[in-house]
Amino acid sequence: MNAGKSQREPWIVGVSGASGTPYAAAVLRALIAAGESVDLVVSRASRLTLLDETGISFRDAHWRDDLAQWLARGADGKPDTFAVDVSGVRYWSAGDLAAGPSSGSYPVKGMLIVPASTACVAGVALGLSKDLLQRAASVTLKERRTLVVAVRETPLNGQTLRHLVALDDAGASVVPASPAFYAGATHIQDLVDFVAGRVLDAAGVPHDLYRRWKGELRGGNG
Repeated sequence: MNAGKSQREPWIVGVSGASGTPYAAAVLRALIAAGESVDLVVSRASRLTLLDETGISFRDAHWRDDLAQWLARGADGKPDTFAVDVSGVRYWSAGDLAAGPSSGSYPVKGMLIVPASTACVAGVALGLSKDLLQRAASVTLKERRTLVVAVRETPLNGQTLRHLVALDDAGASVVPASPAFYAGATHIQDLVDFVAGRVLDAAGVPHDLYRRWKGELRGGNG
């Protein structure tokens, strides 16, 4: 082993089919801005959601161009809002169960599922591993690595709540996609960034996506 060559240790970002692809984009941009390596898994269902919410088709053969277009888009739908270098991202097809993240010996820091659908939550909680996203999450849990699940659904029924409790018991952090307003949001991007920031907080990744509470009331001014 070359002592001078550091080992790549990425965060896995799994994007499931729930509404909320702007949340995933904000998390990905912030990870890249923090200098983190990223392994990306996009479920089949999330491709339909992405197409519906943004008009962008995510294709295996053109994933880098499609990802760059997606991450450049603001939460308000405006293209070319952000300049993002996606060269540090590695993409794995959701159907590739022989991919690196399917094994516990593949070095990663942890995994963020954003947004997480109730179907994804159930699959991970039950250990179904029906695709690479679920398999990577199961591996993350068994290896005792950081797993953050940003569930995006309302209302939540009893079965889903039990699945979320099971994930919490297994060591995952459950972060509902619930924007807050104390940070002085004036734009839809601010609300999206707050949720993305809380996901990154749970993972211990530094960011400056929102203004933190400091115990001082602002009275709704500026």
